[in-house]
Amino acid sequence: MLKIGVVGATGMVGTAFMDILGERTFPVAELRPFASEASLGKKISLLGRDWPVQVLKPGCFDGLDLVFFSSGDDISKEWAPLAVKAGAFAVDNSAAFRMDSSISLVVPEVNGHLLSKGMKPAIIANPNCSTIQLVAALKPLSDKFGLEEVRVSSYQAVSGGGQAAHDELMGQVKDHENPAPQAQVFPHPILFNVIPQIGSFDDDGFCSEEVKIMKETRKILELPDLKVSAFTVRVPALNSHSESVWVTLKKEVSREDVVDAIRTGEGLVLQDDPKRSVYPTPRAVSGQDPVYVGRIHRDLENPKIWLMWVVSDNIRKGAALNGLQIAERIFDIKSRP
Repeated sequence: MLKIGVVGATGMVGTAFMDILGERTFPVAELRPFASEASLGKKISLLGRDWPVQVLKPGCFDGLDLVFFSSGDDISKEWAPLAVKAGAFAVDNSAAFRMDSSISLVVPEVNGHLLSKGMKPAIIANPNCSTIQLVAALKPLSDKFGLEEVRVSSYQAVSGGGQAAHDELMGQVKDHENPAPQAQVFPHPILFNVIPQIGSFDDDGFCSEEVKIMKETRKILELPDLKVSAFTVRVPALNSHSESVWVTLKKEVSREDVVDAIRTGEGLVLQDDPKRSVYPTPRAVSGQDPVYVGRIHRDLENPKIWLMWVVSDNIRKGAALNGLQIAERIFDIKSRP
């Protein structure tokens, strides 16, 4: 039985974390949900008990075994090391520690070997949501055939921008006849629109989300020389991110080989019968745990290049579930729905 803290407990990811803890019958002895002072007085229900929301303060992590962080880089930078100092594992969903060479960046199905029962408390970084689904789909191809290059274009749902982004889209839906809807979370109205920007731009023309995907993919796959290029787009889907991926393998293989690798990949579900319109969609995948892959086909110009369509719930597998799976590996917990 574990004593758990959740920082950002009232946000979208924190709420999903609570739901999944209950679904997987995680062995919770104590829950300390942390949020801003505005949430004081609220209670979080989990496994038949109500747990009062707390605020971060000195000593708040004492006695905990695990703290899950989902409240942004600044809070993680300040408080995650304090959780470890108090004797807890800190599973951090922000970008604060992902590219720190001394900190593991983990997708359990891909590089779970970095985690083991009996390891000392440490910060474990939870990757970017769009990276998680990409590397999950790439892992079996990398293991069986080797990778030379990866190019990905993402179509990311508004839930990736948090509750305010979700609410902004829903507000524009209700006011859909307004010729000049107000945009506050996104740089442009998202209703009936797509925005080729997620995050801020650097001097090379890449936005921060693209840089995350490129750097994190190399680190997680342990392929520092892998060529990775990303282009990210925000779309007016409510939840679940989609990606079109071009993968250049190190050798020519048959379609049956590629399909079989995906079919047997850990945490993957194959939905691939495009002539019957069978392929994953964000609406169908929302609320599901696996990463879904479809539309697998060979490039017409280069026989080593394969195209595929990858979809996953960015709040579940892209954040909360992946963090919980990290904890299950560390503590050797066989929690399953």
